[in-house]
Amino acid sequence: MQALLREGTTLAHAKTRHTCENILHLKVALWTFVFVEGVEPMNNHAERCLRCAVLWQRRSFGTQSAAGSVFVQRILTAVTTLRQQQRDVLDYLTEACAAAERGVQPPSLLPNS
Repeated sequence: MQALLREGTTLAHAKTRHTCENILHLKVALWTFVFVEGVEPMNNHAERCLRCAVLWQRRSFGTQSAAGSVFVQRILTAVTTLRQQQRDVLDYLTEACAAAERGVQPPSLLPNS
């Protein structure tokens, strides 16, 4: 396989050549799951986490401003993180808003140890 990729880097067809070069450049990262225990061969977990955001964007046509985009990024990150930690989203957001009103540090999104 590696020999075919190396041969591909000498081809005249630019797209094929660049693809082969990129694969060779990333080969260590592409095969990490083989050598490192616990690394999954697919990113299904990450894709499932992003699915809600992707569907929301498709239904709502995204945001109309940079500030709106930043808000959506932050709120979806918080919601996804809290759900992964099995923490109540409404409780967290209520606490975060109360902290903002009082001018104090908001609650952490880091997992409770």
